[in-house]
Amino acid sequence: MTKSNFILIGMPGAGKSTIGVILAKRIGFHFIDTDLVIQAQEKCRLQQIIDTQGLKKFRGIEEQILLNLHTEHSIIATGGSVVYSEKGLRALGNNGYQIYLQANLSTLQQRIADMGQRGLVMDKGQTFEQLYQERTPLYDKFADLTISVQDINAEQVAANIEKEIDRRWPALSF
Repeated sequence: MTKSNFILIGMPGAGKSTIGVILAKRIGFHFIDTDLVIQAQEKCRLQQIIDTQGLKKFRGIEEQILLNLHTEHSIIATGGSVVYSEKGLRALGNNGYQIYLQANLSTLQQRIADMGQRGLVMDKGQTFEQLYQERTPLYDKFADLTISVQDINAEQVAANIEKEIDRRWPALSF
C-alpha cells in the first residue's frame, strides 16, 4: 500500500486541527479531524464520553476510528491520546506519514484555556505536566517527522510542513 496521507500527532494545544486545515488547503488534500469523527459517531462531545463512559471506553472508541479510517490524500488531525493506541497508530502509519507537532510544556499550558471542556484524556488527579512527560516519548517514537510549533503561527508551521513534504516525499506534492 502506498502512503498518501499525513497524520498530525501531538499534545492538546499543539494546533493539530488549525494547522491541519491550513496545510490541507495549501497542498490540496482532504482534512479529517478524528475528534470530530468520534463526536459525530457518538453524538456527543469528547468530554461527555470521558465523563459518562470512562477513559478506557473512550480509548476503545478512538482506536476503532483509527483502525477503520480508510482515506487517501488527506491531512488527519488526531486527538492527543492516539499515542496510547499502538495498533491504531500503526494502522494510520501504514497509509501515511506521522508528523509530530512539538511544543514545550509552558507553551501548551498557555494555549489550553479551558482544559475541562476540551476532552483531555487524563487519569483523575493527573496533571497536564505529567501527561506531557508521559506522552512526549510516545510521540517521538511514532513520528516520521517532528516540526516545532514553538514561537510561530499556524500558517508558518503549515508552510514549514509543506517544505518538508516537498523535500522528503516529493511524489505526494501537487
